[in-house]
Amino acid sequence: MRVTDPKKRILLHSCCGPCSTAVIHRLISDYDVTVFFYNPNITDASEYEHRKAEQIRFLKEYGAAEQISVDMIEGPYDPAVYYSAVVGLEQAPEGGARCGRCFFLRLQETARRAAEGGFDCFDTTLTVSPHKNSDVISALGKELAQVWQVEYLNGNYKKKDGYRQSVEWSRQYGLYRQDYCG
Repeated sequence: MRVTDPKKRILLHSCCGPCSTAVIHRLISDYDVTVFFYNPNITDASEYEHRKAEQIRFLKEYGAAEQISVDMIEGPYDPAVYYSAVVGLEQAPEGGARCGRCFFLRLQETARRAAEGGFDCFDTTLTVSPHKNSDVISALGKELAQVWQVEYLNGNYKKKDGYRQSVEWSRQYGLYRQDYCG
């Protein structure tokens, strides 16, 4: 009898339900996925709650459809942390230095939680978006992997039609798709 190795445990930072769809679907056969919903950049509390509710709904419905379970951990919601991280960059354009600091903030917390929670690796759904710089995200993830001594999976999920698939999955599940990041 052949014994298979258990799946690696991954802590997957999720920016929102729609972006998580195709990424979770891609990872679930090889990893034990736990979603980490940490987004202090969503500064409007009602918007934050709406996105969180959509993330939870997707995980529940997808899990039922696929006969699997995907857990979710919610990070602390405190927009003041975000504002502090981007001080001086409030007027920076989308895709600029403000985004880099925001990526760092969210990836730092994800790496810390992954290391402290005994996860084998971490990653983020941010790279599924064609509006996010995957090279910047990759460099930050690799840096934080060294700091926290936990593997960064470094998936560029927009490849292999990932973004288009996330849009299709979002439509299939009737998910709210916001038109801005935070």
